[in-house]
Amino acid sequence: MQFHKNTLEVIIHFLTSIHILVVEEALTNDTFLPGLQLKGGTILLDKEKLQYPGDLLHEAGHIAITDKELRPLIGTKEMDPAWPSDGDEIATILWSYAAATHLSIDLTILFHSGGYKNDSEWLIEQFTNKNYVGLPLLEWMELCDSKEFPIMKKWLR
Repeated sequence: MQFHKNTLEVIIHFLTSIHILVVEEALTNDTFLPGLQLKGGTILLDKEKLQYPGDLLHEAGHIAITDKELRPLIGTKEMDPAWPSDGDEIATILWSYAAATHLSIDLTILFHSGGYKNDSEWLIEQFTNKNYVGLPLLEWMELCDSKEFPIMKKWLR
């Protein structure tokens, strides 16, 4: 799929700056999201297979909101099979919104029509109207202050 190359580079630069490593690698076609795979605290990226650059922010959110001690287990058999929980997913969606806002990325790039169980438009509407579903979770994780959101105090839990 074609998308603005600069958007992808902006996202990769941001993730690197917050210590989420992005490694370009040829991936098989059986990844959960095309062109992306999580391995510990690292995102493996196959630019040829990536369909939506916003998915990179979403996957980074999973790493960011996971306890530091558990991050090395992401993508391994040792990780709890229930990961990510529904709460993790909600927190990840809101984290990725904060990241997109921080980077001035259009929300339709993050919440694209090819994902989010057909709730993309609903998510954009909720967040645009400052209805931040999951905000107590990010605050509990000490990532933000609800009074200042979407500004984050820190990006990694």
